[in-house]
Amino acid sequence: MNAKQLVVDALHNKKVERIPWVPFVGCHAANLIGVYCEEYFNNADLIVKGVTKAYEEYQPDGLPALFDLQVEAEALGCKLVYAKDNPPAVATHILEEGVTLDDLQLPTEKSGRFPIVLDATRRIVKKLGDKIAIYGLITGPFTLALHLRGTDIFYEMLDEPEKVEELMEFCKNVCINTAKMYIDAGCDIIAVVDPMTSQISPDSFEEFVSPAVMPVFEFIREQGKGSSFFVCGNAKRNIVEMCKTKPDNISIDENIPLDYVVETCRPYGVSVGGNIKLTLTMLFGSRMDNVNDAKNCMTIGGEQGFILSPGCDMPYATPMENVKAITSTVHGNVTEIFEEEDIMAGVGYNLPDYSKEKQVIVDCITLDSESCAACQYTMEAVLTAAAPLKDKVKVIEHKIKQKEGVACMLKLGASNVPTIAVDGEIKYASILPSNTELTACFEAAAKKKGIQ
Repeated sequence: MNAKQLVVDALHNKKVERIPWVPFVGCHAANLIGVYCEEYFNNADLIVKGVTKAYEEYQPDGLPALFDLQVEAEALGCKLVYAKDNPPAVATHILEEGVTLDDLQLPTEKSGRFPIVLDATRRIVKKLGDKIAIYGLITGPFTLALHLRGTDIFYEMLDEPEKVEELMEFCKNVCINTAKMYIDAGCDIIAVVDPMTSQISPDSFEEFVSPAVMPVFEFIREQGKGSSFFVCGNAKRNIVEMCKTKPDNISIDENIPLDYVVETCRPYGVSVGGNIKLTLTMLFGSRMDNVNDAKNCMTIGGEQGFILSPGCDMPYATPMENVKAITSTVHGNVTEIFEEEDIMAGVGYNLPDYSKEKQVIVDCITLDSESCAACQYTMEAVLTAAAPLKDKVKVIEHKIKQKEGVACMLKLGASNVPTIAVDGEIKYASILPSNTELTACFEAAAKKKGIQ
């Protein structure tokens, strides 16, 4: 059985002779070929070169053609901002700028960066498509709605639900249209990546997300292709609702226990992908950490209906030797004993004495707000909510892609990203409250400290 068939069979919940390995190589591919992200994500030649390099180095059974959740938003008029070592992030929301939903047209193969992305995808399929499964990643309808509307959508879900439903209907059509473009380009599996669904309740998921995403999976199925529903963050409460939308597969990150997801998905006939830790293991861990994490996931997932993968898009600077250690584990040829390393060695980080600070200190634990949609919108909401209090509040982002961020996360006792802590006390973990609630929280903290 070749690598591609392993992925397809596991995706469709069949027993396989070996657990398939799909590293989600996105911006990391740029690092593999020695370029920065802005150049990489705007050049089809570099995308093909990066994915090819990942194939050569990591012996995967499948790879995404591109991991960029901003392609659709940009094609619809949102402006992006780039960082050297992250995918682009949405900087403006088109529906906040006087444009109405009626003004928007579905993106085509000629819109935005789609000519670059689809050209690269076709060439990747031609080069590797007979060997491995090629994933086409599309932005899920709720995350796309956030990109277009901004965080005001959370108010509208309560006050103007019909307005949100109309927006979600449009985003559903964008998803179907984008899925068609990737399928026409030759992709085997279409992954609907909707990280912002981790920030809403099951009731809101059922009301707003399910009607928009179910037709997307139905369309993919009608085309004879496989589907996956990606979610980042602590979306444990929504796994059942995700299963009910009838994807072939659900992929998760380390915020959700893998055993829980496997047990929950099995009665629905839905396979599972995940969930090697992105930072603690892949970015900062030792090779042995990666071997052990992979083995643990493989033991839980088993040889039926499981695909081994990182929790999300691999960090740009992930050490190659760590990824290769996972590859060796998958192929059963780990022959050397690695010494474990303390990832926090040499990192000096102490929490402040919050009681003595003359400001309210808001610590935001994120993966990285420049690359993680849930983290981006959490930071936007916190900064917006803090603005009326001016210098009474100090907002600090702690990115767990950096060792200092991991140290802060551990010392605060946080276990999920994004997490919002106020004066050292965790207030919100993997859920985004309203701006009104956040501001009230900050005001209460200021009053407690006697800050006028």
